[in-house]
Amino acid sequence: MRYELYYWPGLQGRGEFVRLALEEAAADYVDIALVPEEAGGGVPAMMRFLTGDHVQHPPFAPPFLKCGKQLIGQTANILLFVGGRLKLAPVDAAGKRWTHQLQLTLADLITEVHDTHHPIDTGWFYEEQRAAAKQRSAAFLAQRLPKFLGYFERVRQRNLGRGPGLVGDAVTYVDLSMAQVIAGLRFAFPSASRMALAACPHLQALHDEVFARPRLQAYLASGRRVAFNNDGIFRRYPELDI
Repeated sequence: MRYELYYWPGLQGRGEFVRLALEEAAADYVDIALVPEEAGGGVPAMMRFLTGDHVQHPPFAPPFLKCGKQLIGQTANILLFVGGRLKLAPVDAAGKRWTHQLQLTLADLITEVHDTHHPIDTGWFYEEQRAAAKQRSAAFLAQRLPKFLGYFERVRQRNLGRGPGLVGDAVTYVDLSMAQVIAGLRFAFPSASRMALAACPHLQALHDEVFARPRLQAYLASGRRVAFNNDGIFRRYPELDI
């Protein structure tokens, strides 16, 4: 069955976590953001599901995934849905819950990263809240980032000898998401992330191993992966870095 992924054009954002899973599994999917509007894609196609009266269970916001008649929203929920289908999650119930728990914890980290540059109001420009952003970023980089990365470093260390990633004996969608978060942190906070990751060699190795996987290497070289930019979650403002 073909999947349809809906997200904002020109952004990695939360949609990239789903893309990486679909690419790693060589899933049959179409990225609607890359389909021209005149061909039925882009923002108008997405808005028909967000605002259309015909949608019984409308998503709150993208990303969302269409699979047959099912419409699934929220990044962690999408990955929970496709994880078993794409063989990117453990087969046992406890393993599935643990993988989902880790993905939800990553979602918390991603929200805190976003709030470093928009700590007051997402509707304001960054320049309108720069002072608050500096204060929020300083606290995040000093306290919260080491706590999150230290936690995931311990999780991976405890799984060494059992499998290549954070969970079980095979690569899972949360490994792909963890690698994407590290890539985003390196873009947004090159100095601070280098210092924080120096204490997390297993996470650094996980990032390198994930993006060295053949299908993801092909995806990176395809031109379909949007580059990090200052419209997404991970934004580079030098004054917010250490």
